[in-house]
Amino acid sequence: MHEPTGAVRLHPRRWPALIVILIAVFMDLLDATVVLIALPSLRHDLGASETVLEWTAAGYTLAFATLLITGGRLGDRFGRKRVLLAGLVVFVVASVAAGASVSPAMLVVSRLVQGAAAALMIPQVLPFIQTEFSDEERPKAIAAFGMTFAVGGVSGPLLGGLLLDAGLFGWGWRTVFFVNVPFGLVCLAGVAALAPESRTGAARRFDVLGLLIATAALAALFHPLIEGQALGRPGWILALPVAAVLLFAMFLRRERTAVGRGADPLINPALFRSRAVSGGLAVAVFFFCGPAYGFVMTIFLQDFAGWTPLRTALTLLAFAVGVVFGSGAATRLAPMLGRRVVIAGPLVMAAGIGMVAGAVRLGGTEVGQWQLVPGLFVAGLGMAAVATTLITVVLAHVRDDDAGAASGVINTTIQLGTALGIAVIGAVFFSLLDAGPPADATVAALLCVAALLLVSAALGFLLPPRRITDLPGAARRRAGGGAPRAPRTPRRSGRG
Repeated sequence: MHEPTGAVRLHPRRWPALIVILIAVFMDLLDATVVLIALPSLRHDLGASETVLEWTAAGYTLAFATLLITGGRLGDRFGRKRVLLAGLVVFVVASVAAGASVSPAMLVVSRLVQGAAAALMIPQVLPFIQTEFSDEERPKAIAAFGMTFAVGGVSGPLLGGLLLDAGLFGWGWRTVFFVNVPFGLVCLAGVAALAPESRTGAARRFDVLGLLIATAALAALFHPLIEGQALGRPGWILALPVAAVLLFAMFLRRERTAVGRGADPLINPALFRSRAVSGGLAVAVFFFCGPAYGFVMTIFLQDFAGWTPLRTALTLLAFAVGVVFGSGAATRLAPMLGRRVVIAGPLVMAAGIGMVAGAVRLGGTEVGQWQLVPGLFVAGLGMAAVATTLITVVLAHVRDDDAGAASGVINTTIQLGTALGIAVIGAVFFSLLDAGPPADATVAALLCVAALLLVSAALGFLLPPRRITDLPGAARRRAGGGAPRAPRTPRRSGRG
């Protein structure tokens, strides 16, 4: 029988290819979180300063966020398989360099390169699912992608604790980076053998100068937050935030000019006129500062309370369990309650962080594991309410044509919020460590986290008030099934 005209031939190895690609996603998620448990160990072994600890944790996320949109554009233009393979190669090499670091500077640079490599890898996953799976199979593939995120978030701290506790080959903290090598080699072989190539025929050249301006703006914003205290806050470093604002304004003007002349901007400024997008960005940048609590608690529990890495990881696992338990309920409530779920989430998480702060206040360096677990679990429930519904709520209120761009901008903002939280809360924590007891510094840092979450809850009122179930049918269907389906892109082996 002849294949009907216009039918798309599905790649026979699409499911094995997806499994291999999701291993790469899992590896990225592990690397974003596993290092937190290792921070006290590498601080003692490598002589890393407080500034280096912040850059080690935040630098990865910052590089990832800065290049996330660019990574997607590169895949569209040069081929998603090719860019994914390039990202994997760089990621493995950077992981070896991080594990073999002989100086704090080498470690920080390796982490930045790891984040940049992850930005090449991750944006290729959803386009692969979109182009290689039928309408019937696609929901299962997207569900597998979402489950990878859930499992990766839970596994990172736990794996870090197990690796450090095992003490393999006497490598200590270096094992959390070397573990990427076998994962990465498996992914390289699997993607090369199984994944088909695809690209977008209409992909245009992206704005390199705009990317450089945006990167400079982010560097000017983060440098004084992370380095300011160590350098004594000289006048020139205090001027950098002003420079960051000017650079961001220059970037937005350049993007508007690009749209005006018909070029392809990194971010279309017209998106910010949408109440859903601007409100979602405001919520995201403050709410996702919240995970910085893990940075503070890991250092406090291991350096001052004398906990082992494994005990620390098992305790912080209560937060991830709360996320898993809360995700299902949040997903069901979002269509009916809309922005109210996004407003309630930060309030619940702030209450949980407040409970943790109360436990540290009462117990000090003698705080017990079960004093912390209830607050961490409640905080995880609050995280689930926003993490699993914010993008759905935003996409339900924007046009189909803007959904992909809006999702990309909000995902980037989420990553920037995470890096910003580590920079800001880390600066508060380390400055107070010099002035008083570590428990007091920890409590103050946790209360700052709770304050940022309360700001996020207030900003949730910027989101459109209508429930998703009250929106027109197209938006309702999108909210129930994720982002709108893009036209299937034919695979090409020649020029794009």
